[in-house]
Amino acid sequence: MSLVRKAAAECDVVALTDYVNPLQFGPAEDLAAYPRDLDRDCALAAEAGATFVWAPTVDEMWPDGPTVTSVRVADLTDHLEGAARPGHFDGVTTIVCKLFAVSGPCRAYFGEKDFQQLAVVSRMVSDLRLPVTVVGCPIVRDPDGLALSSRNAYLDGSERAVAPRLYHSLLAGKRAVEEDGVADPGDVERAIAAHLAAEPRFELDYAAVADPGDLSRPSAVGAGEVRLLVAARLGRARLIDNMSATPASAAQ
Repeated sequence: MSLVRKAAAECDVVALTDYVNPLQFGPAEDLAAYPRDLDRDCALAAEAGATFVWAPTVDEMWPDGPTVTSVRVADLTDHLEGAARPGHFDGVTTIVCKLFAVSGPCRAYFGEKDFQQLAVVSRMVSDLRLPVTVVGCPIVRDPDGLALSSRNAYLDGSERAVAPRLYHSLLAGKRAVEEDGVADPGDVERAIAAHLAAEPRFELDYAAVADPGDLSRPSAVGAGEVRLLVAARLGRARLIDNMSATPASAAQ
C-alpha cells in the first residue's frame, strides 16, 4: 500500500495488479498456501489511491496454456535469492515483462525489501529499453523493525516476538561497517550471522555484502555504499531483509 500511496502522489492514474504468479514459485514452495484476500486487497487499494485493480486468473494471463517464452536476466539472478530459489527470477521477469507490455509507458513502483528483484527488474527494463521508469521505494517496517511481508502471516505468536532479530542482525552488520570500520566482507557477513544465531529458531539461508548496483560481492568494504542482505527461515516463514551501509571514510 505504501507503493500505491507513492504512485498516487506522483501519477494521474494508478493501476495495481493483484496476481499470485505461479511462474515464480518452485515445486516445493507455498503457491497453494500463499495468503490471498482479494476483497481486502481491493478495499485497501482504493483507500490508498489506486484507480484500477486488475486481478486476472491464470487462464486470463496465459490463454494459450503454459508459456513457452521466458525472460531471464543473467548474472544478477545467479546468487542470493536466485541460488536459494532456482527459477524464481525467471518467473518474476517473465510476468513483469508481460505486465509492462500490457501497461505501456508507465512508472513502476517496487519496494526495496525485495532488493534483488528491484535490481533485476531495473536491469531488464534498461537492457530491453522498455518505456518504463522503475521507482524503488523504502522498506516499510513494524515499530519493532520487522519488515512487512505477506509471509509474516505464517509466524505464530512466539515466532513473531523473535522475528525482529533478523532486522537487528543487519544492524549488527551496519555497525561493523560504519562504526567499527570492518573492511572484510566475510567479517561483516559473520557479524550478521552471529547475531542471528543467538536465536536458535532461525535457520540462516545467507548473509551477504553486495554492491548495490550489480549485487556482486566486493573484494573489500570501504570505497562506497554496500548493501547488506539476509534470508532465514523461522518456523513456516522464510523471511528476507536488507539495508544499506556506508563506511565512514566513504561518507565524508
